[in-house]
Amino acid sequence: MTFDLITENEKLWAVRYDDCLDNVLDSILGQWNDVVWLRNFFKANLEDLTSYFKITDVNQAIYDTIDDSERLQCLIMDISPEADLDKLFRPLDNSRTSEMILGKEKARLHNTPKHASWLRIYAIKLEPGIYVITGGAIKLTRTMQEREHTLVELARMEKVRRFMLDNNIMDKDSFDDYRKEL
Repeated sequence: MTFDLITENEKLWAVRYDDCLDNVLDSILGQWNDVVWLRNFFKANLEDLTSYFKITDVNQAIYDTIDDSERLQCLIMDISPEADLDKLFRPLDNSRTSEMILGKEKARLHNTPKHASWLRIYAIKLEPGIYVITGGAIKLTRTMQEREHTLVELARMEKVRRFMLDNNIMDKDSFDDYRKEL
């Protein structure tokens, strides 16, 4: 597992898993803009799309996903000095009320015109304003535990968090120290 720098200000990183050519951010954004991949995904998950979002048209779901993906990418990649990733990322567990070491976080679009966005980017918070992306998913159910593809993302988040703890990465300074040792 390695970590790719996403923004020049060193506030956003993405995991590159050992068995992957791309980092997770590039991979998920590629999937979310791949019409063939999206068509297969929505056909396989049409029941969830219909029951939770009341959308029966796979083409509409594809269009909405590509549109939301572009908007989310713009928010994530905003590298202006005043960019505040803490406004985009929120605790994964909606009931969490306090900070925790290497907190599990999620990013999603709010105020979407047609329906709530189903796109999620998952990350570990090193410290305020600094995140390491662990993956992402199209979440069509109320909880992540309901579907295999979102359970995989939960496991990946825990794997990255465990890796960081095992390598004494607790904040940005220890993250920098770890990367320098490689």
